Amino acid sequence: MGGGVRGLAFTAGVALLLAGCGGGGGGGGGSAPGNARPVVAAIADQTVAVGESQSVQVQVSDGNAGDRHTVRATSSDASVAAVSLLGATLTIRALGVGTVTVTVTATDSSGAANAASASVTFTVTVEAKGWTAGVFEDAAMFKNLCATPRGGTDANGVPFPDMRGATLDENNWLRSWSNDTYLWYDEIEDRDPACCDTPDYFQLLKTFARTPSGAPKDRFHFTEDTESRLARVRSGVTAGYGARFAVLVGRPPRDVRVAYTEPGTPATAASVGLARGARIIEVDGESVEDGDADALNAGLFPRALGEEHEFTVRDLGADATRTVSMTSASITTSPVQHVGALETDTGKVGYLLFNSHIGPAEKGLKDGVDELARAGVTDMVLDLRYNGGGYLAIASQLAYMIAGPDARGRVFSELQFNDKHGQSNPVTGDRLVPSYFRDATTGWFDEPGGVPLPYLGLSRVFVLSGPGTCSASEAVINGLRGIDVEVVLMGATTCGKPYGFYPQDNCGTTYNTVQFRGVNAKGFGDYADGFTPANAPGAASTKISGCAVADDFGHMFGDPAEGRLAAALRYRVDGVCPAPASAGLPLFAERVEDRVGDSSAAALGETIAGTPAWEGR
Repeated sequence: MGGGVRGLAFTAGVALLLAGCGGGGGGGGGSAPGNARPVVAAIADQTVAVGESQSVQVQVSDGNAGDRHTVRATSSDASVAAVSLLGATLTIRALGVGTVTVTVTATDSSGAANAASASVTFTVTVEAKGWTAGVFEDAAMFKNLCATPRGGTDANGVPFPDMRGATLDENNWLRSWSNDTYLWYDEIEDRDPACCDTPDYFQLLKTFARTPSGAPKDRFHFTEDTESRLARVRSGVTAGYGARFAVLVGRPPRDVRVAYTEPGTPATAASVGLARGARIIEVDGESVEDGDADALNAGLFPRALGEEHEFTVRDLGADATRTVSMTSASITTSPVQHVGALETDTGKVGYLLFNSHIGPAEKGLKDGVDELARAGVTDMVLDLRYNGGGYLAIASQLAYMIAGPDARGRVFSELQFNDKHGQSNPVTGDRLVPSYFRDATTGWFDEPGGVPLPYLGLSRVFVLSGPGTCSASEAVINGLRGIDVEVVLMGATTCGKPYGFYPQDNCGTTYNTVQFRGVNAKGFGDYADGFTPANAPGAASTKISGCAVADDFGHMFGDPAEGRLAAALRYRVDGVCPAPASAGLPLFAERVEDRVGDSSAAALGETIAGTPAWEGR
């Protein structure tokens, strides 16, 4: 839609200084005798860079030397270039890459028979701004300028904000946004945004330093399709089979197992019946041990709905293999599974498998902890081995339900941004204040807000861990340790992610770049190499009490004989760790989402403006 402005009346030509009575006058249609039409001088085409302004002088001549004139100007697309007038000065503001036509007219002031000029048009070409190393424009100048703008509306019926732009605009936005909000912004090498396409450019906008263990300092830099991300975090819906595959060995000879399944999904249908521990032998006829990695990944991790793939599997305890077919579908995650009280000689021990800090987990955790509290458990085993994170508010609620009223009013986590933002949150603008343990429902998810949460009131909790224990799950561990609740770790080193961020949509892609670190009530948050059981090898990780125990795919969740759970039950009695595993399964397996042949899949993490912080895998 075009935009138009009208300038202040001014005196044309030499009459600017010699204003007279004016000519003509007269009424009726058309110009009165003697009232000449004003003439607007031609204006040359203009070229302006996005974010900049340019002024041109409008020259109007008139046969009636004393006439004064009102000038009007319109832009054919004010989202690309907006125009304004002050007297004879026309200012062009370049807002987005593209080309517009500006139309200028002048009308004289000769009584009731005012005469209008013929229209004068010129072209304004708006180009992406050039690059100067170390100089950063406001990211807002490039926001929503898209090489391929989206049309229509989002799921809430709100029109997409996309405007016509170019890849360079998208890269310029990423560059300025990263420089402002990235936690380690001063470790980014400033590169020309015209160097490459947007996905490749984003991967350059991070630190390449390493932690004390030699791992990349930033392993959490990633993008997602915006629509898919929103579906995942709001409802737990993803595309797949409902089986989570554990890639224990990603390179030949490979080993892929079923870590767990979701109820009511293709994986658990009667004709398929996959369960924890099943070993994947072939995918679409391709050997898992030494077959083509791309073909295996295509079958194990389908990218779209409706993909049908064939699997040869060997079930737990079976000698023979069988072949099943599964078609990818929309999968709704059940984040809380296998809740129960285990009878032991020294009292009841609660067990709870928790796989994701997504919205539906609020009700599942509340109901699960209530069940354990009513059962009278005196200890708890919290299974987080595959929990890659999610909403920090849910992590805070879970930690409160473990600790009970002693945690009320105490700091669970505090966010620290880069040194440009020591007092306020750079995304929300809010003043930085600590986050306290939450003792009630939030009202942000499926449950009404303000409902008091049940609690166990424990001074100790056993956490079953693995390399997939990440972010919000680690925040539970760190938050409880901050108020001196003992956390005993049974399993393997956690992923090491004391960081989070606000996902930012631009042009249909959600960008996630580390923006803050979380610290507990004692100010501790330095666990970039993860939490690790005290008897595990290596000195770089943060050691806490507990035992290194291999993941046990030979038993189901909640089975007292399952390796990590059995170790926790024994340790609570005598404080003794089991002998190191020698069964051939790796203790420090790759994270279960890792693709075959790729052990460097990015761990995810984010924060959601206006809702609780998100720290996800």
